[in-house]
Amino acid sequence: MSPLERASRSGEQKLEASAAVFAALGDPMRMRLVGRLSSDGPMSIARLTAGSGVTRQAVTKHLQVLEDSGLVRGTRDGRERIWELQPEGLEQAKQDLERISRRWDEALGRLKAFVER
Repeated sequence: MSPLERASRSGEQKLEASAAVFAALGDPMRMRLVGRLSSDGPMSIARLTAGSGVTRQAVTKHLQVLEDSGLVRGTRDGRERIWELQPEGLEQAKQDLERISRRWDEALGRLKAFVER
């Protein structure tokens, strides 16, 4: 496999990993949880569900999806589990979006040059 093919495959694998992040963030409840953890810092399920009208079990399921995608991490603190944002997952997704954006810009530039000939 050539270096170009390896780089392309590596880029595709990163995009696949980011697909899980985008899928996880596609749910409004999970977006709210990420927003709360982002602005308020690590929290327990009790704090995350307080006043939300959503059960702890439902929030736990959403947090599990976020954890599986690499966006949050839960750690035990006595009887509670404390959830915190893992910014690396968001950073990788941001880099992937920037790479896709650059590719689109390049493709549009080629199209413009072709049309203007």
